[in-house]
Amino acid sequence: MASSLERFQELLRIPTVSHADESLIDWARFDEFAAALERLYPGIHRVLVREVVDGHSLLFRWAGQESAEPLVLMAHFDVVPVVESEWTHPPFGAEIVGTGAEAAIHARGAIDDKGSLVAILEAVEQLVGEGFVPRNDVYLSFGHNEETAGGGAQAIVALLRERGVRPALVLDEGGAVVEGVLPGVSAPTAMVGVAERGVMTLHLTAREQGGHASTPPVLPATVRLARAIDRLHRRPFPRRISPPVRAMLATIAPHAPQPLRALFQNLALTGPLVALAFAKLGPETNALVRTTAVATELSGAPGENVLATAARASVNIRLLTGDTVDSATEHARRAIGDPGIELEVRHGSNPSPVSPWRGEPWQRIATAVRDTLGADVVTTPYLQLGASDSRWFTAISENVYRFTPFSMSRSERDALHSHNERIRVDAWLRGIECYRALVAAS
Repeated sequence: MASSLERFQELLRIPTVSHADESLIDWARFDEFAAALERLYPGIHRVLVREVVDGHSLLFRWAGQESAEPLVLMAHFDVVPVVESEWTHPPFGAEIVGTGAEAAIHARGAIDDKGSLVAILEAVEQLVGEGFVPRNDVYLSFGHNEETAGGGAQAIVALLRERGVRPALVLDEGGAVVEGVLPGVSAPTAMVGVAERGVMTLHLTAREQGGHASTPPVLPATVRLARAIDRLHRRPFPRRISPPVRAMLATIAPHAPQPLRALFQNLALTGPLVALAFAKLGPETNALVRTTAVATELSGAPGENVLATAARASVNIRLLTGDTVDSATEHARRAIGDPGIELEVRHGSNPSPVSPWRGEPWQRIATAVRDTLGADVVTTPYLQLGASDSRWFTAISENVYRFTPFSMSRSERDALHSHNERIRVDAWLRGIECYRALVAAS
């Protein structure tokens, strides 16, 4: 019989790669993945009821003794594309590299997000095999297009809402157990997202007559576009301490040395200074204290000797709690200061509501972390920097959290959506125990 690690490796080897252009997706791989789950987790498929939603997303319901306060555990099984030549080990080889505490599985999806999905399945399969029956219903919600449209999760939410399901607790991917992320704090911290930033794409377009590149105008469309991008970069969104970050700093303050402890405990006075420091410390801390904007895609003329009739940039904007799509668009308009630059919101969603960091659902997570990941781990509220499928669940639950119960180093976090994505074996195995504790308490 295969071990949990071998099952994980087998599922990582199935390249369920998603693309914004769905015509490029190999849907047979997604069907292969679903079939592999059925074969590898017979107990789950015997006891839980499985539904296929929106073509490929999977929803499992484990009937408990009661159904009034269900638990939803979320993950997704689509992964982002790879540039294979950049990887040290094959991205879908799921090779174990290293030994002992340094042994790690290298594969696309190891962290984002098959690591969570398979750990959830392992925990539930164990409990099913022991004859455990949860006190409340447990749902497993596995999306197939989180990296692109998120339509699977939206369809699952619509289905649950139609059935009158109001989850007492929803847990999706998010923050991890980290060390050294927050200044002055050496204790390991479990960063549990109580909210996530909004996300939008803003198109900037500069237009002109066009013509031959041998006779350019004084300010070609490409130059005006470059100037607009530069102006937006030079006029960043204002810094501030949002409620989730305020709660995080208050939680970790007792674990910080002076004078940081005093700074974190007196944010009514020190907030502007702390926000300034966070903005300068690095990309992660900067993203905690301001809405961020970065140009990601550029397009111009169709040929090297042709003037662009339309030069366009896609700007990815991540909205801090309290900002909106409309307010960010207006900030960009003022920062660019050129009425000749067209601004168009291609798509956008506002920041999520903020879930409480007190009460029974929150305490259930904190207890599972303490009992399985270490009594010295400080569970703290956190503002999720990226978007996740969990934002759709805020429509049916007030207690939506984002936490991946794995210890991750900075280099491991940096490999998300990049080359050499990996997870340490012992960290993944401990994550199974955390999910198991959470289900057992539900």
